[in-house]
Amino acid sequence: MIRRPPRSTPLYSSAASDVYKRQVSTQSTWDTRVAMSKLNMDFLREAIHNVYAERKERKFLETVELQVMLKDYDPQKDKRFAGSVRLPHVPRPKLKICVIGDAAHLEEAKKIEGIETKDLEGLRAFNRVKKDIKKWAKKYHVLLCTDSIVRQLTKVLGPILNKINRFPIAITHNESLAKKIDEVKSSVRFQLKKVLCMGTAVGNLELSEEQVRQNVTMSLNFLVSLLKKGWNNVKTCLLYTSPSPRD
Repeated sequence: MIRRPPRSTPLYSSAASDVYKRQVSTQSTWDTRVAMSKLNMDFLREAIHNVYAERKERKFLETVELQVMLKDYDPQKDKRFAGSVRLPHVPRPKLKICVIGDAAHLEEAKKIEGIETKDLEGLRAFNRVKKDIKKWAKKYHVLLCTDSIVRQLTKVLGPILNKINRFPIAITHNESLAKKIDEVKSSVRFQLKKVLCMGTAVGNLELSEEQVRQNVTMSLNFLVSLLKKGWNNVKTCLLYTSPSPRD
């Protein structure tokens, strides 16, 4: 559930990066205001409106981020979860993507604005030098790779892409590359690791407030579906903006 923070809780936080944050938290204090099983849509709309109202003019597109703190979860004992959901509105339109492809996929990628490419020979040119591979891969948020080439990556590059969390998503010729890229830009992932705090992009300030609300609602409901006790495992939620796109 979502509640209005106590009036003594500051709703604006100024950090070194000048990021502002709007708190939306869940505590039993406000049980009479909201039901356990669903979001308080009125307060969610208010929180999103305040994020938009307090924004400043920037020279870059800001991403709307959702941060969730869990409770009554032990990452050491409880089963860890991971899952992705496709949102109705693209939260990260400027996500940097590189396609590692065969001739057909490279030709298709060249027709899509903002997509960079690499062929198998270009990968071999790294000569398995970890520093060079890491520097190249870190320039992108996501790598896509023709399925037939994916099977050769470990032999050509070694295990470095796995270690830096940049192992490519396989693509086939049975699906449109443009649609796959749109799906990647629209999808967000939740994964429980060693800490109880997780976050993801849920929108950007070019979207309308209603579009961001739809994305936040779908993201939270999906996350709750992964939790063993549902909303009872959600302690606090935070909405704030940051430079786009999110890694």
